[in-house]
Parts: sequence; structure tokens; C-alpha cells
Amino acid sequence: MSTLQNRLQHYELILASGSPRRKMLLEEMELVFRIDTRPVAEVLPQGKSPEEVAVYLSKLKADAFEADYFDKRTLIITADTVVALENKILGKPSGKEDAAKMLRQLSGREHRVITGVTLRTSQKEKSFFVSTEVYFKQLMPEEIAFYVDNYKPFDKAGAYGIQEWIGHAGIEKINGSYFNVVGLPTHRLYEELLLFITDNKV
Repeated sequence: MSTLQNRLQHYELILASGSPRRKMLLEEMELVFRIDTRPVAEVLPQGKSPEEVAVYLSKLKADAFEADYFDKRTLIITADTVVALENKILGKPSGKEDAAKMLRQLSGREHRVITGVTLRTSQKEKSFFVSTEVYFKQLMPEEIAFYVDNYKPFDKAGAYGIQEWIGHAGIEKINGSYFNVVGLPTHRLYEELLLFITDNKV
């Protein structure tokens, strides 16, 4: 049993996300948790940096839970990932044409993938973000069409998943956490959870 697993024995850990990728990453961290989500209107605030937006959205998801949902042993993890191209946020595409347009914008350029994470119990809340730089090669039109037609990345910010075909064929390098681009900065999350529960008295 890892140090984190041992310390989390006293908590009910909840992942407030319907993302299969975040579920997979927590499972690979060998954490015991359940999934519970609340509907949230993800309206992007104006005048904030992409980093601030990612944290804002993660806090919004945590705030969707009523105060009486928590007891001292309930620990909720919420997260939101945004893709930023020169500080312009690329959200989830509305369909095939929008997805292809986003990939054309990312082609041959560097962009940032920022994940905001919020940890919350009845006693306190902590938010943080992790940013990763991602570099796409110059994508050919047929590569974009193949990926969009076969992988339908309409539920993904920036219209791509690094763990899918486009990541293998199109991404030249990254600077930072790979798992952050998948959906959760697992190394930072591990460290933040350790600090959070060490300071939290149950």
C-alpha cells in the first residue's frame, strides 16, 4: 500500500468528473474512489487568463455540491482542462468542421494545455493548476480528416486526445506533464493530496 493509499483510508474519495480518461488515471494511481457529478453551466469568465479559467471551472464544479453533501471524511476532486493557443482558449468542437478547424489552427504550432484541479472537504478547499506545452508538427489535411472521421474528438478541448492516433502521429514533443494533457496532472495531484490530508484533521 502506498503512502497516499494508507492516508486516504479514512476518507471517501470522490471524483466529480464523467471523463473516462480521469477515471482511468485515478485507477492507475491505485486510488479507491467513486464518481459523482453535478450539472454545471461552464460559462467562461471574461478577462481571465487560461490558467485562471481552468481553476475557476474546477472550483465551479466543486461549488456545485451542496454544503450538506460533505462530512469530515468526504474528499472531492474536480478538474477542468483548457487548451490555449496564444492565450485564446479552444473549447470542445461543435462538430466535424469545427474540430478540423481547431486542428488546422494547432498544426505546426505550440499551444498550452492547462488543467485546474480543486480538492474540497467540509473543512477546506485547495485549488491549483498545471500547464504543459505541446508541439504539433505540420498536419496534412488528410491526417486531420482521418483523425476527425475515425476518432470523433468532439468531447475534447482543442479537438484532440494526446493518447489517440493524432498524438502518436502528430505531436513532436511536449514540455511538462504528459498525464496533464490526458486530463489530470497525476504527479502534482499525488503531492497535493498528501499535503491536503496531512493538514486536514478527521
